[in-house]
Amino acid sequence: MDARTAPTATDPLRWGFLATGTIARNVARDLALLPEHRIVAVGSRSTGSAEAFAEAHAPGATPHGSYADLVADPEVEVVYVASPHSMHLEHVRMALEAGKHVLCEKPVALREADAAAMVALAREKDLFFMEAMWTACHPVIRAVLAEVSSGALGTPRRLRAGLGFVVHAGPESRLVDPALGASAWLDMGIYPLTLATLMLGEPASMAAVADLSEGGVDLDMAVSGRHTSGALSLMSASMTSFCDGGAVLETDTGRVTFDGYFHHPEHAWFHEVDVEASHGDLLVEAAPREIVPAEPVLGQGYCHELVEVARCLAAGARESSLVPHAQTLTIMRMLDEVRAQTGVTFPDDPS
Repeated sequence: MDARTAPTATDPLRWGFLATGTIARNVARDLALLPEHRIVAVGSRSTGSAEAFAEAHAPGATPHGSYADLVADPEVEVVYVASPHSMHLEHVRMALEAGKHVLCEKPVALREADAAAMVALAREKDLFFMEAMWTACHPVIRAVLAEVSSGALGTPRRLRAGLGFVVHAGPESRLVDPALGASAWLDMGIYPLTLATLMLGEPASMAAVADLSEGGVDLDMAVSGRHTSGALSLMSASMTSFCDGGAVLETDTGRVTFDGYFHHPEHAWFHEVDVEASHGDLLVEAAPREIVPAEPVLGQGYCHELVEVARCLAAGARESSLVPHAQTLTIMRMLDEVRAQTGVTFPDDPS
């Protein structure tokens, strides 16, 4: 079957996993919960690694000792690119040139120009391409966004969100090595930036400060944004401190809070302010109202981006309405802007 042909209702969507690291293992565990999806092939830089991954997460899948062999496998319809983001451009190109649809881990690239090249090639080849931004596909986030869009929560005016943890890793880790795209802003900051873009609209301007390592890696980042709606965002990312992963969306009628990490929350609540009962800065809130998603959260939350890929392919779509190309490129442009302001560079940045 050609990858451009939509699967039938009875055919499982046949996935090829490119790379076998932590994120690939997490996504594979969720994929196993979806009977209409199946990993048919695994590619790694060594046959042994591919075999071990297949044995643990995809029994019966064909192990390939190279990425080239994976994308050439005729059984694969969609390639999930899970390699370090410094390698995404090469691997996405490889998959698209082989005629495969692509779901690529976030951040989709190191810079906007690379992401734009991926989008252009996907369109040229008439293939589906999507960034694996699970937050945008998450049922709780989608429920909040629906209520924001309907006006049920008032007018959003400010959002605060941060993500971070202490990184203990050797110099060869992608979280430490600039050649592999090490960056608190790209790795963690993309989440508050995505949430702010979803809830407040496209950023119009951003201002950032950062603390850099001796090697030039941003260890801590604080960013303020002004959005086209006039709303403001306060975002942070850290590789030196533990963050509770919380977020608050503030509106002119109350605020939205999230249970658990905001980028894959367990629940969301609207705390409406009782204006008549409030006095000055003493605010009285009504009992919190849960913002109930239209569908349950499956697995760890990765299931929903996989389901979105299948939905798009069944409809013959070449991009997702939940994670559209324009949104991916906008966020990449803002990631670039913040890097430029704070002096964060990668070895292969254009001079």
